[in-house]
Amino acid sequence: MRVARLGDGMVRATLPNGLRVIAKEMHVAPVAALCVWYRVGSRNEHGGITGISHWVEHMMFKGTRKYSESDLDRLISRNGGVNNAFTWLDFTAYYETLPADKIALALDLEADRMVNACFDSREVARERDVILSERQMYENSPGFRLSEEIQAAAFKVHPYGHEVIGYACDLQAITRDDLYAYYRRYYAPNNAVLAIAGDFDARDILAQIERRYGRLKPAPQAPPVIAVEPPQKGERRVVVRGEGDTDYLALAFHAPEATHEDYMALVALDSVLCGASGLSFFGGGSSNRSSRLSKALVDAGYAADVGGGLVPTIDPFLYTLQATVMAGREVAEVEAQLWAELDRVKRDGVTRAELDKAIKQTRAQVAFSAETVTNQAFWLGFSEVIADYTWFTTFLDRLMRVSPEDVVRVANQYLTRDNVTVGCYLAQGKANRSDA
Repeated sequence: MRVARLGDGMVRATLPNGLRVIAKEMHVAPVAALCVWYRVGSRNEHGGITGISHWVEHMMFKGTRKYSESDLDRLISRNGGVNNAFTWLDFTAYYETLPADKIALALDLEADRMVNACFDSREVARERDVILSERQMYENSPGFRLSEEIQAAAFKVHPYGHEVIGYACDLQAITRDDLYAYYRRYYAPNNAVLAIAGDFDARDILAQIERRYGRLKPAPQAPPVIAVEPPQKGERRVVVRGEGDTDYLALAFHAPEATHEDYMALVALDSVLCGASGLSFFGGGSSNRSSRLSKALVDAGYAADVGGGLVPTIDPFLYTLQATVMAGREVAEVEAQLWAELDRVKRDGVTRAELDKAIKQTRAQVAFSAETVTNQAFWLGFSEVIADYTWFTTFLDRLMRVSPEDVVRVANQYLTRDNVTVGCYLAQGKANRSDA
């Protein structure tokens, strides 16, 4: 095992089978968190198997020959811990947070289901119904329906064009053998990152990891994602009509990947426009009523709410601005006001004081999002998936180097009408619907 000591209580190691480990000692409480990340998400899917990554995640809770489905939750809860999992565009992740002297249990459970998940046919059939019901639940949300249409319109080539949950037709057609083959292809030590943080000795925890994971065999290299979305050459628009009495508006701009030199300037721009967020991923964020779009849309009575989303991704994704249209207003009015504010930023720029305030607020939100051992394991593992651990550890330093000129430059480069997909949700129940 190759080990590098990184300072600040962190070590990074790679096992001979390809498993990457990032560990951080945090002796603030007798707690430890383990998060195992697999480099597989909806980015790795194609038509016919959309939603398969998320479905495999469900099956990982259905037991192995060693641990039954009931064992997984019972053992964690009996030992005072919590566990869960989530699937996203670029990854699937599983985590446990336990008393530090019980973290070996999490190491055992994750090592076992990395290679020994059962995928019983009856459980596959049950989970098909569960996931189809989950999708139907999402379809009741105007936000989900609008987002799905926007992603499909924004991406013509790249698999980021479909939602993580997948399309219903694919969920109805995927078989048990499809799921198991996908699991065997992507769930392997050489396609995983193990991140662990908490009250332990790094040398001891690495020895425990090597004993449990070092004997696992690597899988053949997973096929790379080679799709490259071509530049957008003009504005795209989608309209969704549905139930309710509230309209929604979203502007989605193609934005660079998390490792791009412009990414941090876009983080700062988002903070100026919408208020600070905890990296726009694991939650957090402030309802900053002093942000530009809040003043221009909410305070002026055009929108009940406004927000932005800039998710860190491996490949270029989207920067999205959303607004909930105020009763008595039309979507077109809100869109006009939003564009006017974006044009003002591009034309007049931002002041140093305004940017410093936005960066200070973002620094606070990032600190809040990383203060627990669980979130440390999240962020270190996440960073190793999209780049390496330094993406997270240098985040604030890189943010501090953003200048007002950088913010104006990226606003002019990315927030353009030729680079946008505009989405409108028009509520059928809205009174005096002029476009019904």
